[in-house]
Order: sequence, then structure tokens, then C-alpha cells
Amino acid sequence: MLFAYAPQGSKLVQIPHGADLAQAIWVDLYRPMPQQVDRVRAMGVEVPTLADMEEIEVSNRLYREGGVDYLTAVLPGLSETKTPISGPVCFILGPHQLVTVRHHAPRPFETYPERADRVGPGCGDPRRLFLSLVEEIVGRQADLLEGSGRALDMVMGRVFHEGAEATDTALQQALREVARESDLVSRVRLSLLTLERAVSYFGQSLDDSAEGKALRPIVKGLMRDLQALEVHGDFLTSRVAMASDVTLGMVNLAQNKTVKIVSVVAAIFLPPTLIASAYGMNFAYMPELAWGWGYPMAVGLMVASAVLTYLFFKWKRWL
Repeated sequence: MLFAYAPQGSKLVQIPHGADLAQAIWVDLYRPMPQQVDRVRAMGVEVPTLADMEEIEVSNRLYREGGVDYLTAVLPGLSETKTPISGPVCFILGPHQLVTVRHHAPRPFETYPERADRVGPGCGDPRRLFLSLVEEIVGRQADLLEGSGRALDMVMGRVFHEGAEATDTALQQALREVARESDLVSRVRLSLLTLERAVSYFGQSLDDSAEGKALRPIVKGLMRDLQALEVHGDFLTSRVAMASDVTLGMVNLAQNKTVKIVSVVAAIFLPPTLIASAYGMNFAYMPELAWGWGYPMAVGLMVASAVLTYLFFKWKRWL
């Protein structure tokens, strides 16, 4: 799909499909078809393929070609099946237009057009538009980290606090939630690293014109925000590790409790088993076999031995 936006005052408005792309300041390609790629190439902009965008070398993600900057970052988003994934997004920054190429759906690309006049330095030219879009993306990463922190708080509240229900089902659900938040934090952390490289490259490419000098403080502010979120991501990573370790510890305690109960039950029935085995031997001469009270005596001994064993364990506080 191809979405094109033109400036209207301080806002962005979507131009009709099929309209001349020369009037657009931002062209957003989402899973583009060949004919849509050809329309963008007709403007003199080479559109990288998904394989090109997935290359991990810096030279393939941050470079200049024909006076146009190509900046690729990895952003979390949704696949066609609404599955959370991380994928590359290429920002193609030319003198008159910003072209973005993506094959998944990061949330900021849906929210930014309506907020273009309220985010960052505005959308008056491609460079300001790029910085504003990056600021929207950074804000989304901050929201994801805060949501992950709240989810970890809820998991810790259910597992760590005294009196919390520590059933097998609850512990399994807690481990699933911790694993899900760990995956989210790692994807956001990767996004922040790639965004930091892209913004740093953009800042180094600013010229000494009045416009370039005006944008440098904005770049520095974005860099500070990215670095602060990276620290937050590291903190959440440590919380995820702690939540995982303690949850696994609770699982081990629950398993140990089960094993302890089984061991105690086996120990309680050991003396009665010994008595029953003694009287089950096939010797010719056993005085109790001919005694009328022999059977009640054997049963009584078995019951008494089991009760005494149980009381001994209670006295030792093993139960």
C-alpha cells in the first residue's frame, strides 16, 4: 500500500490515491506492490527491498546515495496476522520528501499523521518531518516500556507477596507473562539502539546553515531521550530476570512441598508395612497365628505405628 501526505498549514493531510506524488512531503510504503515502487522510483528515489533492509551491516543501514540519506531502524509492530514482531523500517530522506518503507505495522505510523502539528519540530520540511516522526516513535517505545513495567508489577504482586495463590496454574501463567514481557523489552531495546544510530547519523549530516543549527538541539534532545530509555530498558531487563528467577524458585518450592508430602506418607505407612510383612511370613511356628486375638493385635500395632509416626513428624514440624 502507498500512503502520501501533503502539508496543510501545520498539519498533514492524506492526498488521494493515484494523485501526483510530487505534491507529497511524506510517502509511506507499506508492503509495497511493484507498481507502487515504480511510482516512487519515477521520482528518482531507489526503494530498498526487504532483504536489503534486513542486512545488519551499518554500511547497508545508514548511507547516502545520490544526495539522499537512507536510514534503517528496527521497530516493533504487528505483522499481517496481528502478531507482535520487530522489523526494519527504512527512512529515505531527500531534499524535498521523506519516503518510508516498511513491511509490518508499527503503531506510530498510524498515530503520527493526526498528531503531526503537536509532535516535535513539526512537518514543514522533510528533515523536521523525520525528527517529528522519530519523536513519535520514541514516545511509543516509552509507552511500551512503561506498560511492561506495570505488567511486571502485577506479576510480582501475585507471586511474591505473602498469601498469594501459588498454584501450578498461577505460576505457569506468571512465567508466560514474564516471558512475554522479556520478549517485548528486548525488542524495544533493539529498536532504541537502531534509532540512536540513525539519529546520530542524521545529526552528523546536518549542515551549518541556520536550519541545520536550529535542528541540532532537537537531535541532542532525542539522543538524550533514547539514552534514558535504554537505561530504563536495562532496568526492566534486570527486573525480568529477577521475576523469572523468583517465579522459578516458587515453582521449585511447590514441587518440594509435593515431594515432601509424598515422602511423609510413605514414611507413615512404612511401620504398618513392616508389621504386615512380619505376620505374612510362611513359618510353621508363629505363636500369634493360633492366638484368638492375634489378628486384632496385628491391626492395632499397624494403626498405632502409623499414628505414632504421624505424631512424631508433627512434633518435629515436618508437616
